[in-house]
Amino acid sequence: MTPPPLRTRLLGVAACAVLAAGLSACENDNVDPNADLIAGKKAFAQKCAACHVLARAEAKGVQGPNLDEAFRQSLKDGFGRDTIHGVVEDQILYPARVPQDSPAYMPAKLVTGKLAKDVASYVASVVARPGKDAGKLATAVQAAGGGKPVAAKDGKLALPADPNGQLAYITKEATAEPGALQIDSENAASIPHDIALEGNGVNAKGETVQDGGTSSIKVDVKAGEYAFYCTVAGHREGGMEGTLTVK
Repeated sequence: MTPPPLRTRLLGVAACAVLAAGLSACENDNVDPNADLIAGKKAFAQKCAACHVLARAEAKGVQGPNLDEAFRQSLKDGFGRDTIHGVVEDQILYPARVPQDSPAYMPAKLVTGKLAKDVASYVASVVARPGKDAGKLATAVQAAGGGKPVAAKDGKLALPADPNGQLAYITKEATAEPGALQIDSENAASIPHDIALEGNGVNAKGETVQDGGTSSIKVDVKAGEYAFYCTVAGHREGGMEGTLTVK
């Protein structure tokens, strides 16, 4: 039997909270005390951030539900974060069945076992909370695209995708000299990415790759600014872009 989609289950949980008004909530507010939240945040960044918004994780994906908004009203309605833990873990293991070519498609069991519980615990602990992660959680995942500007050398420019799977290249700024230019974007993550360049008459796109593949393009550039970005659906909108300055 296919589990009902997330929205249906959330409505069921909210209904439970309403029926229990004046009594204890459906479940208490405690999230699994045995969870490794650091491991959960790292796995979320690698496997989930490309498709979902989660402010505390600095995740800006637009293909899947905005997790902060999906659970905000339910939290206001009074059910606990451990209930969210259960819903999230269930969705990780048994997502709604949609065609693979659908923007809403999510592979089942992107993480399993204890790691699935860790991810669910992290999401449940931070979803819809204001502010930023503190302590070790604050530095568990390097800020996406926060690297120093890179420069082309001998007509080649390396722009690797963020190795943690986030929607970013290692930098948002690059420079090159006019002329023939090859741009290589290695992608060590399991989330598919590519490299594309547009501006000043250039419009080029490389192959979509993952798991260590390299997307490459060869172009001729002249002085000016160009946009480099990922063409995978939702990735540019989620922030996977930057500026190439040719001078």
